[in-house]
Amino acid sequence: MQRVCFLLKVRADRLDEYRERHAAVWPDMLDALGAAGWHNYSLFLGDDGLVVGYLETGDFAAARAAMEATDVNARWQAEMAPFFDSLDGARPDEAMRPLAEVFHLA
Repeated sequence: MQRVCFLLKVRADRLDEYRERHAAVWPDMLDALGAAGWHNYSLFLGDDGLVVGYLETGDFAAARAAMEATDVNARWQAEMAPFFDSLDGARPDEAMRPLAEVFHLA
């Protein structure tokens, strides 16, 4: 199982709404994530807007591709894009850059 951690940055003026959106993620989005192989998926949000994402999957590239192929993901990404800083025209899911794992205690 591959462990993936990534960072994003939410705009300071959108933090409360970002929290609200993630307290009520669409059921079809949750179903799509699970079907695409996103497991043990968590998002952590700092007061400065830093988002730390973590998930486990058998193949991150395949899991991302499976989500990209869904209509619900396209709708979710379009709605969430205005929340983020520094996307440079990318969707939030395209801006995720996994961090290199340097230590793991099993």
